[in-house]
Amino acid sequence: MSINNNVQTVNREKSNFQVFDFLYKYGTLITIVLLLIVFGTAEKNFFQPGNIVNILRSISIVTIIAIGVTISLTVGGFDLSVGSTASIANAVIISLFVWHKQGTFLAIIIALLIAAVIGAINSFLIVKIKIPDMLLTLATMFIFQGVALTYTKGATISQNMVMPDGNFSEGQLTEAFIKIGQVPWIIIIMMVIVILVHVFLNKTKHGRYMYVIGGNKEAARLSGIPVNKYKVFAYMLSAIFAAIGGIILASRVQTAEINAGAPYLMDAVAAAYIGLSVGGAGKPNAFGTFAGSVLMGILQNGLVMLSVPYYSMDIVKGVVLTFALALTYWKKK
Repeated sequence: MSINNNVQTVNREKSNFQVFDFLYKYGTLITIVLLLIVFGTAEKNFFQPGNIVNILRSISIVTIIAIGVTISLTVGGFDLSVGSTASIANAVIISLFVWHKQGTFLAIIIALLIAAVIGAINSFLIVKIKIPDMLLTLATMFIFQGVALTYTKGATISQNMVMPDGNFSEGQLTEAFIKIGQVPWIIIIMMVIVILVHVFLNKTKHGRYMYVIGGNKEAARLSGIPVNKYKVFAYMLSAIFAAIGGIILASRVQTAEINAGAPYLMDAVAAAYIGLSVGGAGKPNAFGTFAGSVLMGILQNGLVMLSVPYYSMDIVKGVVLTFALALTYWKKK
């Protein structure tokens, strides 16, 4: 009798494991399908081509910033300063057009170089001073947020704004820059970045080294992988992708709002963590992050179409992120 009971217990545990393993691998994709069914049934205009394009456009900036978070996760780190970095890039590039009358190429290059410096600062403090990643980027998040506010003097930067001397600004955004934030370019840029980062992480030795570091830093060091070098590289890439998100945001809204990148932090982190489990990858990956962004985008778009109060949306997002984390860390247990 006891043998039969043991066999039944083992079979039950095995069945439960298979269920959880299936949910771990495909839970995000199933959730996306369920949301599509629910919102498509509740709102007849949900599947209109214009709304699908709107969802893709709305997740473009989040996805690009989330790719930066994803890259920091590959080396076992975590970059909380991406929202503030996006804010700085957003303010800098608009100011270069409006205040200093710079061209498109130079303005973008300067904004990206500033982001690279931000990434270098983060990585120096993490690698050399040994401050834990999450604590350090939490601190620099506030620092960079303050830098953005100080640079803009707490004001919105826009074309024809009133300058300190009482005159109107003369600089204008270029047509080439404005097109970056429009369909289809904003979606194309997002997809190109997702594909390139996927190829980099999975098909090059550098990407594989970063995964090894994230899996076991000490083993990576003993294998001869320059751990510190790749951590610096990861944080610089994280900052650069955050800046690209800020630049595209600037192109889309054509102004530099106060702390414009801050609202994207939560969604970017959620997308990156949701992506860990997509397809059973069990590691940070670009396609998983994209799927996470799609999930968050569908969720937000559907809630808006159903007239759910904006102040309740963060609750739903938080529940979804908690669910994703539960699946991820249950698997790691």
